[in-house]
Amino acid sequence: MLTGGPLDVLTGDYLAELTMLILGRDRLKNPELGYAKTFLRQLEEALGLAHERGVRIVTNAGGLNPAGLADAVRALAAKVGVPVRVAHVEGDDLTAREDGALTANAYLGGAGITACLRAGADVVVTGRVTDAALVSGPAAWWFDWAPEDHDRLAGAVVAGHVLECGTQATGGNYSFFTAHDVRRPGFPLAEISADGSAVITKHPGTGGVVSAGTVTAQLLYETQGVRYLGPDVTARLDTVRLDDDGADRVRISGVRGEQPPSTLKVGVTRIGGWRNEVVFVLTGLDIEEKANLVRSQLAETLEGVADAAWTLARTDHDDADTEETASALLRLVVRDPSPDRVGRALTSTAVELALGSYPGFHVTTPPGPAQPYGVFASAFAPATEVPHTAVLPDGTRVPMPAPAAPAPLADPAAVPAFPADPAAVPAFPAEPTAVPASPAEPAASSARSAELAAFAASPAFEARGSGGGAPAGPGAEPRETVRAPLGALAGARSGDKGGDANVGVWTESAPAWHWLRDALTVDRFQALLPETRGLAVQRHELPNLRALNFTVTGILGDGVASGHRFDPQAKALGEWLRSRHLDIPVDLLPPQARTATAAAPASAAQPAQGPAPVSSSAPRPAEGPASAPEGTGP
Repeated sequence: MLTGGPLDVLTGDYLAELTMLILGRDRLKNPELGYAKTFLRQLEEALGLAHERGVRIVTNAGGLNPAGLADAVRALAAKVGVPVRVAHVEGDDLTAREDGALTANAYLGGAGITACLRAGADVVVTGRVTDAALVSGPAAWWFDWAPEDHDRLAGAVVAGHVLECGTQATGGNYSFFTAHDVRRPGFPLAEISADGSAVITKHPGTGGVVSAGTVTAQLLYETQGVRYLGPDVTARLDTVRLDDDGADRVRISGVRGEQPPSTLKVGVTRIGGWRNEVVFVLTGLDIEEKANLVRSQLAETLEGVADAAWTLARTDHDDADTEETASALLRLVVRDPSPDRVGRALTSTAVELALGSYPGFHVTTPPGPAQPYGVFASAFAPATEVPHTAVLPDGTRVPMPAPAAPAPLADPAAVPAFPADPAAVPAFPAEPTAVPASPAEPAASSARSAELAAFAASPAFEARGSGGGAPAGPGAEPRETVRAPLGALAGARSGDKGGDANVGVWTESAPAWHWLRDALTVDRFQALLPETRGLAVQRHELPNLRALNFTVTGILGDGVASGHRFDPQAKALGEWLRSRHLDIPVDLLPPQARTATAAAPASAAQPAQGPAPVSSSAPRPAEGPASAPEGTGP
């Protein structure tokens, strides 16, 4: 990023729910650790160049010990002979308040970052801030925004959300990847303007693509509801507008912001117990019978184990021409509070069946010891009780004020972007009114009310259609349909939030959107993804993006570290949905997909995504936009 073109701020996002658990274990071994050590190795190569080019560096690599990482950066700077001013942000660590927690960290906003940059910091290290704060904090510094500039802050938050997972915005993990060369996608950057609008682009000559589709996919990633709650502002995702701005340039505008909630999300990790697993390979004929034999042989051994889950993946094919494609996988996962009950003795017993079980018996790995697993839960803490503090380059400590209490709810039925896990008891009690279902719109003037009313009446909020232009009424001619995968028409991206999963689905044309909006109901979604049946599923419409967003509560159990599911972070849940077949109007499908049938679910050709990637990036003008590129992945 430093050598590819002009930058003002280089950001690095190193934290995820699983990362916090890993850093927590590091801190148990050595209290001086708890930060992302890889950042220091990368910085050793980049610090001199960043200083030479006047690029500020903002990162959350401080993890559980931002002060420790800040000291390590100072030591590194002295070692390589680069004079830099280092500041850090702290106060997010609430572990001492939560009995039995490995880590407990509040998600801070960008205000502390802004204060550090205003004080002249060249490098700002934070702990657990929201991913988007790495961009909104520098933007507020650059343009001197006030905490009340909700629309501007919301625009920067949306830009930060697009950047936070790096190359996921430039063609990585993209449903329509076959339309582009994404072998080495470049990292995205945002050219942010004073009004909060932004252009997402990438440096010239880098791979991948920036398109409305790639930006839409990332906007839908790991969000829940139309209100994206944050510590500095609540961004209304249903107001986001995307426009092409040239090759590999997508403009984001129109984002509306509301007051932030008076509480902060707190991510709590714990050691949940011990787990182990064995994967048996079943080859050839009688797969079900072979699986049943193993289950019965291990039934007595598994008595007393707290949780034992069997999964049979039918990866085998009839009359296969290789042994691997003739084989299925039977997976046993065991969990227990005691490592002894699920330790090597159990896995050894499984392997010792080899000479007295099904024909062709073998397993994928030798017997192994039990491994600890973690669980993640969300709680909430009043913002006034979280000591968000900016520690400036000269050591001055500046407390950040908590946001003002939100006004009464504008939409009581709205669902927050980060709802608490219904199964988890909040670790930090608050008054019932302190955690609103959705933050309210501030008490608005009549002009503001009229403006919002006009916006709500815009074409983006048109009345629900009859399925994308299909004839309606008693004498209407039936619309011709064909059985085809949903992915022939729609893109998707999915991910995790603790034990929940989200799936965003979008289309590229208005007629396809009208059909999708009517066809993909919650009932249809659960029918296509049977694993979601019996779970609470919420659906949200985002007409500006021609998208639906589904939240599936509890499908991931206690979160990624617990290994509850085959795909523990739900990264491929959206692609599974796209592979499912349903009746799609022929006129909506690309020509190559119109002959698709359930019996021949070949990959359909993808919709055109525009020209081959050709990047452009304008130099920084004297009063131009701040460019905030992304660091590492999610």
